Amino acid sequence: MTPSRQHAADAARFTELVESAPAGDWARPAPVAGWTALDVVRHLVEWPRGFLRGAGIELPALAVDADPAGAWKQHVADIQAVLDDPAGRVLSNPHTGDRPVAEAIDQFYTGDVWLHSWDLAKALGREPDLGEERCAGALTAMRPMERMLRESGQFGPAVPVADDASAQDRLMGFLGRDPAWRA
Repeated sequence: MTPSRQHAADAARFTELVESAPAGDWARPAPVAGWTALDVVRHLVEWPRGFLRGAGIELPALAVDADPAGAWKQHVADIQAVLDDPAGRVLSNPHTGDRPVAEAIDQFYTGDVWLHSWDLAKALGREPDLGEERCAGALTAMRPMERMLRESGQFGPAVPVADDASAQDRLMGFLGRDPAWRA
């Protein structure tokens, strides 16, 4: 799937969750320690906008706290526009090197939207389904980088899960989330 189409699909799933959130109930706890449902949305709106500056793309700040759903929808439209017309832009980042902007968004951001869909769904009391095949593939790709991922501080200690757990539960446990977490 192209980066543009993958983002459109993953962002649509996340948008459905955002739109289903009870109005004014963004303070619900999320499975990421210390985060709320609002923090999940804020994270996905704010960090990629700064990340894209490395490609010379300046996107205006959005008022996530005032209007999480509106900010998210604008953000998705902004990112999708970049993916639909990358215009040969290259993202330069000291941690990732130089990459075509669509490739960088796909590799570092779109997967984050996909994974954080699990967090937002759980915060909203829903059972997420990230797809067993995709979860198994992500886990296979991440296992060789476990030490680096843990040292980055972006993932907590692994949460033990049963050997026969679903690929999604194994992935979430690997990432430091308790698959049985409830708000």
